[in-house]
Amino acid sequence: MNALIHVVVALHIIGIAALLGGFLTQMKAMGAGTARFVPAMLHGALTMLVTGVALVGLNQADDQSVNNVKVGVKLLLLIVILALVYVKRDEERVDKGAFAAVGGLTVANIFIATLWT
Repeated sequence: MNALIHVVVALHIIGIAALLGGFLTQMKAMGAGTARFVPAMLHGALTMLVTGVALVGLNQADDQSVNNVKVGVKLLLLIVILALVYVKRDEERVDKGAFAAVGGLTVANIFIATLWT
């Protein structure tokens, strides 16, 4: 079970890398007002959602403690990220506020995952 949990954690990290990488590649365009949500951002967020839910289930099945408040906060942030990216995924230009919100919420999600003990 431990090996499976580590594989799912690795997939979760790949998801966050796709989401954050997509954001970072569009930062110059954000400054010019031409940023858009690239498919990697949507796929990364969906990967995070699926693997995050799987991690909670696997950890509970392995009788490990799960901080439900932390998971709930991270899930809420991810739902907001997914909603923004999904709704505006076909737009050629996304306003700076929505684009910056996705980046900020993504970074907040990373810090919550690593610093909240």
